[in-house]
Amino acid sequence: MRASLFITCVNDTLFPEAGRAAVAVLERLGVEVDFPLEQTCCGQMHFNTGYARETIPLVRRFARAFADSEVVVSPSASCVAMVRHHYRRVAALAGDAALAREVDALAPRVLELSELLVDRLGVEDVGARFPHRVTLHPSCHGLRLLELGERPLRLLRAVHGIDLVELPDATQCCGFGGTFSIKNADTSTAMLADKVRAILDTGAEICTATDSSCLMHIAGALARQRTGVRTMHLAEVLAAGAGPA
Repeated sequence: MRASLFITCVNDTLFPEAGRAAVAVLERLGVEVDFPLEQTCCGQMHFNTGYARETIPLVRRFARAFADSEVVVSPSASCVAMVRHHYRRVAALAGDAALAREVDALAPRVLELSELLVDRLGVEDVGARFPHRVTLHPSCHGLRLLELGERPLRLLRAVHGIDLVELPDATQCCGFGGTFSIKNADTSTAMLADKVRAILDTGAEICTATDSSCLMHIAGALARQRTGVRTMHLAEVLAAGAGPA
């Protein structure tokens, strides 16, 4: 299989290690990964903030950049959800029938990393070794829009040496929500406090997730409180080690 990596803005700018880890996991499994240089932002921030028309050029660029991709994979559940669930609405807003056809053809081929691994490749054990106590925060977009379900957990359970612990009230939002955390800072902070308390209750060393944006929000609180708990993207956990001894 050949897969095109959609890195996303947050990962490209702030967390490139998530993208590198995703490539490492895929190449370990024999997937050939390419990186279309024309890609930029998927437009999620614009769309979610009410600037739907400003999203149109970004949808056009995305469709053009990945038009020839067999499959597009991304270490970001929220950006994949943007493409699969909202690009059709943007194309309709643009009144562009050609763009709508391009979106209809491309959107089903855009997958979050755990979807590609579990559903397309049929793999759960990716050969990772990570002897640490880990808990998973299922991000809202992955949980509610992509309906990732058990896929990330199935991948984590197969990691050799891991001590995977359940996160209390796991389905509760961390409070990030993009610009929500800025426009509604007090509410966001309260939600974040609940999430951090739940993470600390697990005794985990690492909190992982499928979205670097959620992890950025959580990591800030963990660091400010000097908890000693770190955050790592799911891809980084899966890229660790080299399997059983």
